[in-house]
Amino acid sequence: MFITGRFFGLVLLGAVPVILSPSHATVLWWMLVALILLVADIVAAGKPLAVELTRLPIAPIRLGEQTTSTLLVTNPGPRRFRGALKDSWQPSAGAGSPVHQLDVPAGERRAVVTTLHPTRRGDRLAIRVTVRRPGLLGLGGRQRSVAVGGGVRALPPFGSRKHLPSRLARLRQLDGRSAVRIRGQGTEFDSLRDYVEGDDVRSIDWRATARRRSTVVRTWQPERDRHIVMVLDTSRTSAARVGDAPRLDASMDAALLLAALASHAGDRVDLIAGDRRVRQRVINASRSTLLNDLVNGMAPLEPALLEADWPLLSAEVTKISRHRALLVLLTALEPAAIEESLLAPLSVLAQRYRVVIASVADPAITAMVDQREDLRQVYDAAAAVRTGLLRERTVAAVGRLGVDVVAADPESLPAALADHYLMLKSRGLL
Repeated sequence: MFITGRFFGLVLLGAVPVILSPSHATVLWWMLVALILLVADIVAAGKPLAVELTRLPIAPIRLGEQTTSTLLVTNPGPRRFRGALKDSWQPSAGAGSPVHQLDVPAGERRAVVTTLHPTRRGDRLAIRVTVRRPGLLGLGGRQRSVAVGGGVRALPPFGSRKHLPSRLARLRQLDGRSAVRIRGQGTEFDSLRDYVEGDDVRSIDWRATARRRSTVVRTWQPERDRHIVMVLDTSRTSAARVGDAPRLDASMDAALLLAALASHAGDRVDLIAGDRRVRQRVINASRSTLLNDLVNGMAPLEPALLEADWPLLSAEVTKISRHRALLVLLTALEPAAIEESLLAPLSVLAQRYRVVIASVADPAITAMVDQREDLRQVYDAAAAVRTGLLRERTVAAVGRLGVDVVAADPESLPAALADHYLMLKSRGLL
């Protein structure tokens, strides 16, 4: 049940007879008449859910884009339905003008369209649909709220896509060059040549040497099509906001650019996302569906306020690939978290895989170092310098294990990680 402003206007209109005949009886009679009219109007309004509501599916969109939600309102009854409908969504769904006026003749159907502009990544859900049916006098009416399932999935925006054409051009240049011959490296046989001083004696081909009667060595070329495993950290460190978005979103952007580039290079790409448990896996996706599988798998991920269980995630990596591969850990370069839980598993992983840590750096910390105008800023600068020294110590510690570190601000990290991948590929270090 609901009451409109007309009822209160009717009550205020009672001031006229009260002025003409001021008495308690006049006030009571006027109030009684107003309440009788209100009750009669509500009873005559009819059932608000005399219509059937059906929501059409909504295709996923990228964060920042706009879409619509369509509700089909069917009137199976014998009476014309006039009223209002409110399609309520989560605030982050960005529903514009959710209130719609209804006028559905008997036996017909109407479509109610609500514009959605999600402001957060993930599944944005519809909460309820409220239907109001006023009476003939417009003094009041009936309303009911029901849950009509529905939602829109806002996918990661993949803003780093703009860097893909330039990196693909560099990849084509890399693939178009003649095979690089590197002594003692690579696993694919390339050719034979005469031995020169400094060659690794283990590369001598003794059969060819016997045939030619001169020392001959084998040359190898780096493998071009390799396996890349990305581990996306969704623990508490990924929840920290750098700029306008969490670290997790920037890590996703870097992972998508690397996956797109590696897929064009013919490399196989797998993804694990987790913290204390594995939240998502994208394994053995084909080149044609890789990006679609990744963005759909990443979309519902949210940072968990838990410490990452790196031994668990390391075990998951070994299940995916027991052979040498490029392992990219998308995690925060936080000294305490790395030294306490990641350093020990990292020493084992570095012996089997080529490991790269990709970390989102906060440019605000760098800016704090140069701002020393007052006492508070001086203390902030001291804290920023100490943070930088601790991170340098952590980078040195993982570097001694043979692990590369790529750290950059959210805008630069995707391109920096892609460049590092191309460098490793060009040198045959994957």
